[in-house]
Parts: sequence; structure tokens; C-alpha cells
Amino acid sequence: MRIVPLAAESLGVRSLATFVEAGGIKILIDPGVALGPKRYGLPPAKAEIGALQQMRRKLQGYARRSDAVVISHYHYDHYTPFFEGLYESSSESYAREIYERKLLFIKHPRENINFSQKKRAWVFLKNVEPIAEKIEFADGKSFDLGGVELEFSPAVPHGSEGSRLGFVVMTLIDDGSKRVIHASDIQLLNKKAVEWIIEKVPDFLITGGPPAYLGKRAEGSWQAGIKNLNEIIRETGAEIILDHHIIRDKNYPRFFDELEERPKTFAGYLKVEDRPLEAYRRELHKIEGGDKEEVPFKV
Repeated sequence: MRIVPLAAESLGVRSLATFVEAGGIKILIDPGVALGPKRYGLPPAKAEIGALQQMRRKLQGYARRSDAVVISHYHYDHYTPFFEGLYESSSESYAREIYERKLLFIKHPRENINFSQKKRAWVFLKNVEPIAEKIEFADGKSFDLGGVELEFSPAVPHGSEGSRLGFVVMTLIDDGSKRVIHASDIQLLNKKAVEWIIEKVPDFLITGGPPAYLGKRAEGSWQAGIKNLNEIIRETGAEIILDHHIIRDKNYPRFFDELEERPKTFAGYLKVEDRPLEAYRRELHKIEGGDKEEVPFKV
């Protein structure tokens, strides 16, 4: 099995896009990249826009070679919508390249979904149904792809129980020798998701951490995320890739230090430096204006 982290906050964009090749089947999970339109009251810096363009090209290349595409939920950093937009992976022609003649496994567009995602799912389906090879609503189901098993969790909260952000599905890929779980946007904050991961005993887990960058709105999430991920580490012994929301917080290295086993970011797994651009947006804008600012990565 080959696992290729494609795009995430440690690579400069909002995403958790991942490519997995198992038993000759090529699977693209969460094919979306985006930028936060406002952070610290500022629009994306030039370095962020450059990273977005680079990650779009990378995602497009892996989409061309993929047989199947998985969409865990309908946030723009997790799927490619069919519209023009500056800070999302978008435009009709770009979207067609991602989905055309692909087998799609997608979060159910009408069940266990909040209003905003239901609207996005309706628009998405209207555009993708004429071009996809086949569309499966994945929630809680299993599929055999020629000896490679895809199993999807029931819909679990996007973050804490009762989250207004809706629900997501997690993906398990099992080729008979390795079990990989892609646990998108669970934020390590809800019991159902943690219990499902432990029950499946993955060898490899790709997940996002809590949104500690939101300050008081995420109060308690840091401690809950540490507790829950440590439980997963103890119970499964899985190798962990941790990225996404937690990397929007400049203090994320301390979060990693508090875990019983230190995970890798997407960048770390790829053996390149972390570039948490959004977390340093203020500094990047000052650098672009000619000021001297220290950031822990090359600009």
C-alpha cells in the first residue's frame, strides 16, 4: 500500500487531501484545497496564494490517475465545487478533471447533514451526476474493490457532539496487509469517532487535530484532543499523521509534545519543512510590506 499526503495546513493550505494506492486501486480522499478568507482580519498573503496554486496542480495530477474519489463532507477544503472562486479549489473545468469517469463514494447528501452542506451537496450532485462513472452514498457502508475493502463509518460529528458544522464520514482502506483510516474533521473531539477508530484497529491513521486557534470558541478542545488521541495511540499502536485545524495554531508543536507518541504532519511525512502559512499570516503580510519578521520556515 502506498500513502501520499497531498495537501494540508503544514503544506500551506486548508486541506486533508490524501492519495492511497492499494491492490492496484488508486483512491483520492477529500479532493479539496482552500484558504481561510480572513485570519487576523487579513486576506491570504501572497505566499498562501502561491501554495494554493501549487497544491491545486498537485491535486489535479493525482486526480487524473485515480480510480475512485471519496468525499467525507461538503466543506470547500474537502471537496472541489463546480464554481469559480479565488480561495477554493474550484471552476467547472478543474472540477471535471477531479470527478469525470470516477467512482465516487460520498457523504450522504440528505441524511445527517446540516443546512449549508445540504445545499452544497445538492449543487454538487446536479453537476457531478452526468460525468461520474458511479456515485455511492457511503455512510456506514462497505465496498469490495477487487480485494481491497473500503469501509465507511456512520456519520459522526464534525468536532464535538452537537456541532453546528454537521457530520463527516471516516474511511477505512484494508488491502489485507495494512489498514488505513482517514478520519477527516473529527477534530478528535467526539466519542463516536474515537470509539470507531479504536474498534477498527488501524495500522495507520490520518486525522486532523482540534481547532485550538479559535481561542475561547474552542476552549477545552486542546485537552480533549490530547486525551482522545493518546487513547487511540495506546489502544491501536497506529502510526499517526496529524494535521489540519491544529496546525492553524502557532503552538501546535507543543500539542505534539504532549502526546505519548509524536505524530508526523503531512510535511513531516513527506520529509519537507512545515509551512503553517495561515498561522503566520500577520507576519507574512509584514514581510511582503518590507518589514523584518521572523517565521519558522522559508518564505
